[in-house]
Amino acid sequence: MFVIVVYDIEQERVNNVNKFLKRFLNWRQNSVFEGKIQESQFEKIKSGIKELIDENTDSVYFYILPSDKYLSIEVLGIERNPRENIL
Repeated sequence: MFVIVVYDIEQERVNNVNKFLKRFLNWRQNSVFEGKIQESQFEKIKSGIKELIDENTDSVYFYILPSDKYLSIEVLGIERNPRENIL
């Protein structure tokens, strides 16, 4: 599966969430991560994020695609951390 994670969380938790997500996914820009992962890794990500955030004030969105072959990216302006540099 291919996952895109977007978050809006309180500043004091940003570094912890960022470090945690870097263990599983590629950082794209500010609060956006993406990557191809297994279902078991996705479950670890969800449970780990749940421990790091405050569900009453923070938001984390998971966009899930069956694979990256369905992904089309179009960028306006400067592309940060292009995918071809990561793969």
